[in-house]
Amino acid sequence: MSGGIARGRLAEERKAWRKNHPHVRGGFVAKPETLPDGTVNLMVWHCTIPGKAGTDWEGGYFPLTLHFSEDYPSKPPKCKFPQGFFHPNVYPSGTVCLSILNEDSGWRPAITVKQILIGIQDLLDAPNPADPAQTEGYHLFIQDANEYKRRVRQQAKQYPPLV
Repeated sequence: MSGGIARGRLAEERKAWRKNHPHVRGGFVAKPETLPDGTVNLMVWHCTIPGKAGTDWEGGYFPLTLHFSEDYPSKPPKCKFPQGFFHPNVYPSGTVCLSILNEDSGWRPAITVKQILIGIQDLLDAPNPADPAQTEGYHLFIQDANEYKRRVRQQAKQYPPLV
């Protein structure tokens, strides 16, 4: 039963995260969903990715949901920002387009939740124009850097710290 493998690995990830999460990088959150009955659903994690200091993303704390399948870690989780998130490599649905999350190319079962979150944080300020996922973010990034930066800063203000 592969589901046991996925849950076992996610339980290990949760322990490792608690011991050594990138709090020094300020504001990362990753925790499995708690269901109404108080049980924990290891297959869905609610995360927060802080915008990097010194970038247009700074000050934003961006909500991200990781959806793991029973095939994890053979297959990567689906990583989603809220629908309509502004970024060249985020689909209109919110799904993140990043090589390490592509099961056909960059994904490796050894990649951890921590590495995924840091990879997405890096992607925020360093979009990959060769792999666009949304038209508007891509066109502004390529054609109008000032408007792109303005939109990023505006979006960062929409996601203040949760404290």
